[in-house]
Amino acid sequence: AMSVFVTRRIPAEGLRLLSQASGCRVPLWDSEEPLLAGVAGKRGLLCLLTDRIDREVLDAAGPSLKVISTMSVGFDHLALDEIKKRGIRVGYTPDVLTDATAELSVALLLAASRRLPEAVEQVKNGGWTTWKPLWMCGYGLSESTVGIVGLGRIGQAVARRLKPFGVRRFLYSGSRPRPESATEFGAEYVPLTRLAEESDFVVVTCSLTPATQGVCNKDFFSRMKKTSVFVNTSRGAVVNQEDLYDALAHGQIAAAGLDVTTPEPLPTDHPLLSLKNCVILPHVGSATYATRSTMAVLAANNLLAGLRGEPMPHELVL
Repeated sequence: AMSVFVTRRIPAEGLRLLSQASGCRVPLWDSEEPLLAGVAGKRGLLCLLTDRIDREVLDAAGPSLKVISTMSVGFDHLALDEIKKRGIRVGYTPDVLTDATAELSVALLLAASRRLPEAVEQVKNGGWTTWKPLWMCGYGLSESTVGIVGLGRIGQAVARRLKPFGVRRFLYSGSRPRPESATEFGAEYVPLTRLAEESDFVVVTCSLTPATQGVCNKDFFSRMKKTSVFVNTSRGAVVNQEDLYDALAHGQIAAAGLDVTTPEPLPTDHPLLSLKNCVILPHVGSATYATRSTMAVLAANNLLAGLRGEPMPHELVL
């Protein structure tokens, strides 16, 4: 029997695939919180990006664990060195959440730059009186320069959606130039410092690696224009949040939109939440019904393929 453990409720299509697979037993952990003690003696584990799969969890699972399938494109929550050492295969879900995350990135950019949450609040609290020429003014995309940190799948999808808004120029930075991807947008590969200095909008869509951890810091924000808008839909740890708070509070940059924070969830008394010019969402980049369902199905198929010793639709090469 292929005994597996699913750390959280996932869309029904994914669970159905697992429960209908021949010889597959799936304990349904029907809770909002992961119960990693449930991995003991299991051959397969289907987890989320919020589940830290570290040595402690792997030890609890024991030598029977052969496959880990994460319902995420990111894998910084997995102790990959330890997993590789134990010969465990890993599946993940790239591509399928690209469009949803790109749409959310654009929505967040517009919400922060045009001060939408602030404007909604004014309607609700009676702040909306008469039309005033300078009231609730923000910044538009037309003729702007957009800098994208990490021109991977999601970065390209963001640029593709922003181009029709009349963006004049795209800049991008990353570990290396990507001329084959940049051609479509006429995007220029520049150092991160120059991207900060010249961009009207900065959108962060890179992976979290040792090189990108905390890369958006005091120096980065000090180089940005006072009229610039900063958006992060990658991972919270790419940003030094104390430095971002200072930049926003002291008018060093105009506004910020975050779908990711450190930690998650962000404490309700966090200083960033006291700022009118910071829009924070609860990590909902991939939150469309269709995307989450597709992610669950892919994660289930990765797990089943791994358990059967077959090639996974998307396997992480360790």
